[in-house]
Amino acid sequence: MGEIIFYALATITLGTALLTIFSRNPIHSALSLVVCFFSIAGHYLLLNAQFLAIVHIIVYSGAIMILMLFTIMLMNLNKDDESHKPIAAKIAATIAFCLVGLVLLAGLLRTKPVVESYYYSGEDFQSIKVLGKVLLNEYMVPFEFASVLLLVAMIGAVLISKKEKEKSLK
Repeated sequence: MGEIIFYALATITLGTALLTIFSRNPIHSALSLVVCFFSIAGHYLLLNAQFLAIVHIIVYSGAIMILMLFTIMLMNLNKDDESHKPIAAKIAATIAFCLVGLVLLAGLLRTKPVVESYYYSGEDFQSIKVLGKVLLNEYMVPFEFASVLLLVAMIGAVLISKKEKEKSLK
């Protein structure tokens, strides 16, 4: 029974992920992403990680998707009146992207792999205390990567949605 549920959730996850990418309407794309997040939470439930499933639903499906929907609404994606960015802005964005990529790559290369093997010790890995220790000790670099990625995405969304001043011919 668990295997059938897993394959059903995997099909839903892959299908909605593809709909997120290939949908022409940004609202439909965002809603497909919400369904994808819920199906991933279902995978957490199959792994008996109820805390992670609930946090995933609250954080991703709740907060981040609301932020994305507001960003989509603020951007006003009308292609008719969209002005093109100047070449200096494109170059600055490319340089900023490359610098952030280099910083993340340098951080990744400086990490040492965890060689320990984990055996079942009877410890409850569902507790927040144990989860916090594992997240902020062994998985600190990916945790920081995620926070930098979200920060850069938020700054990019604000810059994209910012209206450029029209040059008047006076």
